[in-house]
This record gives sequence, structure tokens and C-alpha cells, in this order.
Amino acid sequence: MKFLRSVIPLSWSVLLLSSALHAANADRHVVLITIDGFPAYLWRDESIPLPNLRRLAADGAVAAAMTIANPAITWPNHTTLVTGVSPRKHGVLFNGLVTRQGPGKPTKIEQWADKTVLVRVPTVYDAAHAAGLTTAEVDWVAVTRAKTITWSFAELPSTTDPLPREMVAAGVITAAELDAAALRANGRNIVWRDEMWSRAANFIFERHRPNLLLYHPLATDSTHHRYGPGSLAGTVALALADRRVGDLLRTIDATGRRAQTTIIVTTDHGFKKVEKYCYANVVLKQAGLLRTAGATIAQCDAYVGAQGGAAFVYVTDPARRAELVPQLKELFARAEGVAQVLDATTAAHGLGMPTPAENEAMGELILYAKDGYAFSGAAIGDLAAGPAENYGGTHGYLNTDPQLDGIFLAQGAGIKRGVKLDRVRNLDVAPTIAHLLGVALPTADGNVMKAILADAQ
Repeated sequence: MKFLRSVIPLSWSVLLLSSALHAANADRHVVLITIDGFPAYLWRDESIPLPNLRRLAADGAVAAAMTIANPAITWPNHTTLVTGVSPRKHGVLFNGLVTRQGPGKPTKIEQWADKTVLVRVPTVYDAAHAAGLTTAEVDWVAVTRAKTITWSFAELPSTTDPLPREMVAAGVITAAELDAAALRANGRNIVWRDEMWSRAANFIFERHRPNLLLYHPLATDSTHHRYGPGSLAGTVALALADRRVGDLLRTIDATGRRAQTTIIVTTDHGFKKVEKYCYANVVLKQAGLLRTAGATIAQCDAYVGAQGGAAFVYVTDPARRAELVPQLKELFARAEGVAQVLDATTAAHGLGMPTPAENEAMGELILYAKDGYAFSGAAIGDLAAGPAENYGGTHGYLNTDPQLDGIFLAQGAGIKRGVKLDRVRNLDVAPTIAHLLGVALPTADGNVMKAILADAQ
């Protein structure tokens, strides 16, 4: 233990000690399902056929809206869901690990960086594992090579991984279907990949019955990006996601463990419709702050990392921050499609994000787009703004925008029936899961959702 204390952060030492003092509920299961990009306003649309989800809501607890975190994109919010802290503390600000490559170079995003590098605080699955419970994930994010996940089926699974290998042996999936090269090249569309992840989630619960299962279907997000939220295609994607939830519920029923299982269904963010792009790196190019060679950025004094409705502006040479930040503020304040230009040094904490001094993934400036606009990171051509072709919707805007509100519902073991709440926070999901499993998560800033719990005092 002396060795552990010498190499792990204090927060991890606190978690290990707290877990040792708690009596984990080994007879309990919690299944956390995040249907990617499911806005609360679409949940309230009764014309969308969601029989399995609506039955869960009627038999359990449901919120009219869930407040998400900034930045309003997938990885930061999934990480808040399992840590109970904002991105300012957990450190995940993009869909991957952002590193600054030095003067004249754009930032780099490494999507498959180790979880221990990406996530700076303990998660609820770390807490469950420390308490001797079993954990599993299917297409979860920021979990690469996480040692506290017992069974893993990654976004890009490999036949060399233990669980996919077990599924191949059981005839649930074939080695050809798991071909990583084909998946990376989009040889399989997102609907197929959701099918693959659905098989994995069902297989894991049927065979292994983990105490905590994290399951992330993704086709809804892809469809809303392509066709826009509220489109016919988006409605079909939501209906199919509901069917996937129903399949998993039937699997849980078949194991005889439904009475011991809590189902939590939520999302990472809502969605807004998009009509035009703001090409922020073209704005830099027109100002002489970025140069291209064909489609490649050859040199840049500043660079914009786009996140849909938001973007971070980076000054690539720290020695030039004082010189360039005022120029960049003025430049983007005039740019078409930009609603707000915020200095991260003073504004980030109020948004639940870190300053650049605290996390190099944070840009010197934070941009927010006007309604109907989204940021593109492309630097090709000379247009600073133009139609968003083949792109109907996005997220990333301020989490105070009602269209960014997400869904939340819970049903099953430990959950009251017939509870209807106006609003919940994704910050409170991890502490609630920890409570249901009987494990400690003292590092969380969120609170246990006592209003939905059957055992609440």
C-alpha cells in the first residue's frame, strides 16, 4: 500500500480507503444506457414510437430535462456521467486527448489514449471495482485499457480482446464482422455497429451479469448530425434505439435478475439544427495567421479546434499569447456566425471548464456559434462561411440552451415508481449509481438523487 500511495493521486487513495470501508451490494446490478444525442424536446414528442422507454418511465422515475456539461459533446459528458464532476476536474474536453504540438503546429487529438491519461479523477466503475464488484462497458468512451473494467467491448473491438474472442467462440459474432480495418474505414455503417454493440451488451449480461454495465448506442447521434434532429431519419434512429433497449430488457428478464437490476437511460447532449458552417480556420487564413499546403495546414500562429456549436482557439506559441489574444478576439467578434467570443482565462470556470493553465486542451478563447451555424475545422478554400451540406444538426452550444437538455429516466431495483421531476443534472448520475451499488465515490461533486430512490430517508 505504501507503493500505491506513492504513485497514485490523493483522490485515488481516498477512493480505495472509502471503498474498503463500504459494504458493496454484490447482489445488485446497474445498467447505464446512454442513447447518444437524445434531446429532451424529442422525448416529449409523443408521436415518436418509444414503447420500451416510455414503459420504463411510467414504472419508475423520469425527468422533463437533464442539464448537461460544457463542452456539450460526447466524451466530456460521458465522463461527467461516470465521475460526478465537471470537465474542469475530470479533464476530458474533446472526443480524445488533446495535445499542443508546439509553435506553428495545430493541436493533435489522440482518440485512443489510455483512460488513466485522459480521466483525472476516479470513476464509479473504478469505485465498483475497488469494492470487489464486476464492471463492463460496450462502446463507452475514455476507457481505453482501463484496468477497472472486467469485460470490455470497445468501439473498435479486436478478435484478440478477451470478450470479443469469447463472443466469436459462442457464435454470437464472427471474426470477419470484427475486422478492425473495415470498421475504421467505415466498412460497416453506424446502424450495423449499433447492432454489434447491442449483441455485446446482451451477451455480457447473459453470460457474466456484471454489477455495473455501461452501454452506449451511437446511431442516433450520427443520424441527427446527417439529417437533423426531428427528421424522419432521426425518428427512425430513436425508434431503433428503443428496440435495442427492449432487447436488453428481455435478456435481463431471461436471466432472472430483473428484480435486482436498476436501469438508467440517459444521454450525453441534445441537438440543434444547422444550416450554415463557420470556417473558423479560414478566418485565420484570411488574417494571415494560418497557411495551408493543399488540404494540409502547413503553419499556424493560431488554430481552431471545432466542436460543432463551440470551438476553442489556440495560440500555438505561448510567447505570443499576450500579442495575439486581443487580435483574435477582435477577429472572431466580426466573423459571420459567431455569437460569443470568451477569454478562457476568465470565463472557463464559470462554464465548468478549466483554464489553459490548468489543462492544455483548453484554448485561449472559447467561441460559440449563432443559432443555425456550426463550426467546421476545415481550412480549405476562401469562404469563411457557407451552407452546411450533408450536415443537418449538431451540439456543443452552451449547456444553458434548452435544446441541449438531455433525457433521464430510471426504473427497477431501488427506484420509486411514478416519480416525475422537472430537471436533474448529469453531475448526479455517478453518485446515484454508487449509492445503488453500495460503494463510495467521495470525489464526486454531484449528489445522490434521493427523490427517485425507494430507500431515501
